[in-house]
Amino acid sequence: MEARFFRFLKLVGVGFKARTEREGRELFLKVGFSHEVQFTAPPAVRVYCFKPNLICCIGIDKQRVHSFAGAVRTSKPPEVYKGKGILYVEEVIKIKPGKRDRQKRGK
Repeated sequence: MEARFFRFLKLVGVGFKARTEREGRELFLKVGFSHEVQFTAPPAVRVYCFKPNLICCIGIDKQRVHSFAGAVRTSKPPEVYKGKGILYVEEVIKIKPGKRDRQKRGK
């Protein structure tokens, strides 16, 4: 399989980890739930974990690679107050100010 399209995902958060099994066919995520979240990759997609917090989805079909990466991201989308969650590597999250910051700014 010649990999032409890829998508990198980054896990941001304390204790967030990813691992793969069965030669890149299954992805297991620890993202703050009481259980591991499991994903099975479509036939034309492989998943690799270079580090415990870096996931790479590789495949020959751009649509399948991007839709699988989007499905993984929806399991824990990025939070706007702290920035935790699963992000695309090139994605930038604008952090919202909290309640205290808004009160200080208003005075």
